[in-house]
Amino acid sequence: MERLPRTSIGEHFATLADPRVERGREHRLVDILTITLCAVICGADDWVAVATFGELKEEWLRTFLALPNGIPSHDTFGRVFRLLDPDELRRCFLEWVRAVVGESGVGGESGGLGPQVVAIDGKTLRRSHDRGAGKGPLHLVSAWAAASGLVVGQVATDAKSNEITAIPALLRLLALEGATVTIDAMGCQTAIASQIVEQGADYVLALKGNHANLHDRARLAFLDVDAARGTTLPLADVVAHTTVEKGHGRIEQRRCRAIGDPGYLAYIDPDHAWPNLRSVVCIESTRRIGDDVSTEIRHYLSSLPADAKRLSQAVRSHWGVENRLHWVLDLAFDEDSSRVRADHAPENLALIRHIALNLLRGDPTRRIGLKNSRFKAALSDAYLRSVLLGVRA
Repeated sequence: MERLPRTSIGEHFATLADPRVERGREHRLVDILTITLCAVICGADDWVAVATFGELKEEWLRTFLALPNGIPSHDTFGRVFRLLDPDELRRCFLEWVRAVVGESGVGGESGGLGPQVVAIDGKTLRRSHDRGAGKGPLHLVSAWAAASGLVVGQVATDAKSNEITAIPALLRLLALEGATVTIDAMGCQTAIASQIVEQGADYVLALKGNHANLHDRARLAFLDVDAARGTTLPLADVVAHTTVEKGHGRIEQRRCRAIGDPGYLAYIDPDHAWPNLRSVVCIESTRRIGDDVSTEIRHYLSSLPADAKRLSQAVRSHWGVENRLHWVLDLAFDEDSSRVRADHAPENLALIRHIALNLLRGDPTRRIGLKNSRFKAALSDAYLRSVLLGVRA
């Protein structure tokens, strides 16, 4: 049997605890995981599809899997994923990600994420609710590394309102030293900012109405700076950066301004509650589509210095978690339509989708979209094998 390389599921998931009683283990756990991963890469989205893939690809699968009792039934796949401990599966996933990040040259020392933006954001799997068991839809909080394009962590919550407790748990799983962590307004909490700083990273946190007084002071600070223009009043150290994008009949101008003046920061945060607060950011986006013009203004707190260009890039990178992760999972993997609901299965299958996405993104030869890449993998055993082995440039 040919041994898969060290970034493969075969090695990093070998220590995963098998939830089945020993006398009922007709199929190896690593075989079940590998077949599921291959099937998901090729387009499977439920256990019947996974088992069908295995049956039709059994000869090819035997070139690197033992399969002592053939291909498991769809009931076996479903039962195993219902019983698997999500924390254990996540631990193995993180070991695998660290190996991939380290080899791809985008991480820091010891597989750390290094100087890149790590976006934290939540997503609800809309059809994962189990009304019979009184369970609502699964909500996942994921960490996405912008430079490498990898999903680097995942924690489940019962509802979107629980993100405040899930985010610290997710951060603890990550080697963040040197990174910049971006989070939307739900995660704009002093405790979360402190944890990010303690883990050796910087933060850029969206500031909205959940901190009404703080938000008002930040907004007024920029209004004060605007009012001072053309007068002898000091402008503090306001740094501006503007970008313009055109496409699909739309023109969008984004103007980022950052205040790092200690006097202004003391006015905005008089209690010095925010650790290492070094800048307050205002991004004004003006979008023109034909004759229609709309403007949106957003504010952020950051431990980064008042470098408007760098801060603008960090915020822009955060939006990638929607476009390059959540939207892709819905469009290319049809995640929102998944009806896998029982016990731990929705969370565990979501993590398998993340592995599949990371592997497909890591293909250095890919010149087509992810949905067509999945189709290509279903048609070509050679291509699927290269994706599974994690071949990287």
